[in-house]
Amino acid sequence: MRHLLKCLVGALVMVSVLAAPAVARADAVTEWNKTAATAAITIANRPGGLAMIRLAMVHGAMYDAVNSIDRRHTPYLVLAPAQPWDSEDAAAATAAYRVLVNILPAQASSFEAFYAASLASVPDGLAKDGGIAAGETAAAAMLAARANDGLFGPFTFTAGTTPGAWRPTPPAFAADLAPWTGFVTPFLIESPSQFRSDGPNSLNSDDYAADFAEVKELGSRTSATRTADQTDIARFWADPSAQFWSGILPSLSADQHLSLAENARYFAMVYTAGADGVISCWNDKAYWSFWRPITAIRMADLDGNPTTVADPNWEPLLVTPPHPDHPSGHSCMTGAIVHTLQSYFGTDKIAFSGVSATSRTTRSFERLSDALKEVIDARVYSGIHFRTADVQGAVIGKKVAHWLDRHYFQPIG
Repeated sequence: MRHLLKCLVGALVMVSVLAAPAVARADAVTEWNKTAATAAITIANRPGGLAMIRLAMVHGAMYDAVNSIDRRHTPYLVLAPAQPWDSEDAAAATAAYRVLVNILPAQASSFEAFYAASLASVPDGLAKDGGIAAGETAAAAMLAARANDGLFGPFTFTAGTTPGAWRPTPPAFAADLAPWTGFVTPFLIESPSQFRSDGPNSLNSDDYAADFAEVKELGSRTSATRTADQTDIARFWADPSAQFWSGILPSLSADQHLSLAENARYFAMVYTAGADGVISCWNDKAYWSFWRPITAIRMADLDGNPTTVADPNWEPLLVTPPHPDHPSGHSCMTGAIVHTLQSYFGTDKIAFSGVSATSRTTRSFERLSDALKEVIDARVYSGIHFRTADVQGAVIGKKVAHWLDRHYFQPIG
């Protein structure tokens, strides 16, 4: 009966659309995704982890709002009272708007204008009112769930003095903007430490020496063996992962012709997985607090490994980020996103291309996993991570995605 009612309402809406001038318009989920991504990512001095957390909040709320009407999957937080003919556009817009004005109040006026335009495109009536109510309920549930989630907590990375211990790196010797990320309440997994990595190689091991030699050679600013393509890979993936993937996700949605309800689930899955990937990563960084290649190479005479040779003047291709090496944040987040996309689409074989704001080049991939493989290599070519940090970071992301796949956003029936 619910399906029949929804079909009848859909037919009436189609008549209305055919009678009006044709206007090309994305659905409310993709429209608000662009607005939220712009607000959370492209404004200066916003850490990538914080951006992913905010986007997970926005999209988790939009999913619950739309799913309360669609009702084909289990809710993330709440199943709001709604009818099958209620407006999914109004529901998604309201949920996104209410979350965004709460977490980014300085931009409230721009969100308010966009929200007014979103609702203006939905015909007045009970369906619109029902959608708004569903959005309000979903947003309230999200804001309540995240009210004391640990954002901006007191934790900071502490510099060590022993061999292998992380310490601030040149040239700025800066502090991480969001060291507390590893102690934020996750969206999906049970705790930030649930998927603890195996950890960095011991300093006196052959594996450590191999990682050391590779990054010292290929990651040097003046490397004579790194190819032009490897240099492009390093610079291409220098874009923050939240920024890169937020540019890719709408294109994948359009290529796969996802509906509004499918988009709500798709974006919610990807952003909650990405957020938990970065939360897990920063918790692991705090636990291991392992030194970066630039520190390790310059101080190799102190590591106790007879096969590593110090170079006090060594510099990486790219500037080293201001937090510990192990594991790689880019690998954690990309691993979570790639494996979630594989699960959502049911295949790895999805071709896509991306443009990097850093390198200003385009790279194309035949498979989703090809991008993850490049990220792992890129951080070595950049000179900012040991390969073990990249590989284990990708494993953390994979475990987060598999946890999501077993416990969240499941089909009903």
